[in-house]
Amino acid sequence: MLGPRRPVVRIRRPVGDEAPIKRAPRLRIGLLGGSFNPAHGGHVSVSLQAIKRLRLDRVWWLVSPQNPLKAAAGMAGFEERLTSAHALADHPRIAVSDLEQRLGLRYSIDTMRWLRSRRRADFVWLVGADILVQLPHWRAWQQLVRLVPIAVVDREPYSYAGLAGKAARRIAGRRWPEGEAAGLPGARPPAWVFLRVRRHEASSTAIRRRRGMGRRPCRKEEAS
Repeated sequence: MLGPRRPVVRIRRPVGDEAPIKRAPRLRIGLLGGSFNPAHGGHVSVSLQAIKRLRLDRVWWLVSPQNPLKAAAGMAGFEERLTSAHALADHPRIAVSDLEQRLGLRYSIDTMRWLRSRRRADFVWLVGADILVQLPHWRAWQQLVRLVPIAVVDREPYSYAGLAGKAARRIAGRRWPEGEAAGLPGARPPAWVFLRVRRHEASSTAIRRRRGMGRRPCRKEEAS
């Protein structure tokens, strides 16, 4: 037979003495999308400089199944391009992702919406100055710049055209001083910075030419 139940004594802390619940800090993640056709040292250089200048915890290489701005002719297969990216991403803070292929995503705006809805992180979109020139041709580009801060990396000979182009003019008032670039992750978009970085000679186009793959024409992405 059970004896009498002992009273349970709960000791409560005085109001205001509760220890605050600590949440893990948000990761600061740079997103470098592209065809990686093939991946090369320039991708590594940009990633490492972004990690340093923006104080990023990670850079994710988002290998695109098929860039809508580029013709499929001459494009290496996805697995080949993914393999080339893995071969070069030999750094603990650089990760290669097949996210867009797995989810069937073609446009950066859709990728960014998916990431924001599922990952608790401070993202920064990393682009070269050549992409800043093309940005007005991207689907919903004005919505994209309102979703994520953007770091534009110096890339000759495109930098002048990029900084003088439509996209840069449209968001000129939200440009951050280069010296404050470390504050960009977590900033409220639209927010962007232009980073002058050490030049790297490698380019996917030059590598393909040396391999005899030729030059492919580009076409504009669908507007809607």
